[in-house]
Amino acid sequence: MAPVSIPSPPRAAAWAVWGSAVSLYLLAVFHRSSLAVAGLEAAERFDITAAQLATFTMLQLLVYALMQVPVGLLVDRFGPRSVILTGALVMTVAQVGFALADSFVLALLARTLVGIGDAMTFICLLRLVATWFPPRRIPFLTQVSGTLGQSGAILAAAPMTWAFGALGWTGAYLLAATIGSVLALGGAVLLRDAPGERHHRGAVMAWVSVRTSLRASWAHPGTRLGFWIHFTTQFSATALGLLWGYPFFVRGEGRTPGEAGLLLTLLVVAVILAGPVLGWLVGLHPWHRSSMALAIVGSIVVVWTAVLAWPGEAPFGLLVLLVFVVGVGGPASMIGFDVGRTANPSERLASSTGIINVGGFSASLVLVVAIGLVLDWRTPGTGSDYTPEAFRWAMSVQYLLWAFGVTQLVRYRRRARRVFDRAALQAAVRG
Repeated sequence: MAPVSIPSPPRAAAWAVWGSAVSLYLLAVFHRSSLAVAGLEAAERFDITAAQLATFTMLQLLVYALMQVPVGLLVDRFGPRSVILTGALVMTVAQVGFALADSFVLALLARTLVGIGDAMTFICLLRLVATWFPPRRIPFLTQVSGTLGQSGAILAAAPMTWAFGALGWTGAYLLAATIGSVLALGGAVLLRDAPGERHHRGAVMAWVSVRTSLRASWAHPGTRLGFWIHFTTQFSATALGLLWGYPFFVRGEGRTPGEAGLLLTLLVVAVILAGPVLGWLVGLHPWHRSSMALAIVGSIVVVWTAVLAWPGEAPFGLLVLLVFVVGVGGPASMIGFDVGRTANPSERLASSTGIINVGGFSASLVLVVAIGLVLDWRTPGTGSDYTPEAFRWAMSVQYLLWAFGVTQLVRYRRRARRVFDRAALQAAVRG
């Protein structure tokens, strides 16, 4: 399904659709991040090791990554409204299941469903933005949408910490499910696939057509550049925000639970502050998007190195700097979507977006699992008594991913620039 193009969609309706879609993306991030401050509680509740604890997030991220391309095709076929509402319903059921789970296997199943519902959200939001707003606003609104959605992680930090203390495990997750139901009802009322069209259904695609579309999207070096930008910029923030940030700050850096919750909140504040700025810069300097991504990755590497090399516990101020710099990597990953948008025709927008979105989450999946394995390797005995030395070893795994990601990013940046330059020259000749 190609985005419906009309001269001037109704302004109030466009903002109502956008607001509802952003609220559902916020809900998805909230559900995705709700385990971040409950890692130690989950280890005790289910009597599991660090590697088993990482399995929760591993399955969630794996399902999310595997679902991206199928979800893009579902959006093309059934429209974003149906897909995003289905995702909200799946996440609500998943959180009820997680609240009531009394075994590790049932809890894994619930988190898998969270990943499925989460995967059905962001691509729909991007499609609605492309449908309801003029092209000049799309880069900025993409960043703002991602930024506002990431505030769901704030609701999964300090408020969920309070909920666990006041309501317990079951009460906290049932409350999360209730909030999801309310927002899904609001979306059912407000969402429209396009101006004047509540539901839009695309043509049934044969497998040959699907394969051809995906091959064409992946073949374009702009899509691959977007993939590696997303891969390299996002994983550090995701690993901290989804699972390992709270244990790292408490056990690795000796901070109190309150200080750890504050640092996770500041991580999301950095996302919120950086998103609009990067959106403005991308719109102003579209030919320097990959340079922005490389500069941000370099900054993240430098600050992480300072924290890990610090003798003993790092100062609180340095940890604040860490979460702010790492947090910028979240909106920086959105640069990849903008590169993919300008590299592909509208009929391949959803599929190329799905391909690019696999990048950061596959890297995050590898990192989350690797941290758990290294913690178990470097921590004597069993349980969640991780040592600061073990965390230094575990967090150093990131350097392997940065090295690989930056190498690929630079490689496809050169190829994409040749293609974009050739297209610009042909357009100038035709003009």
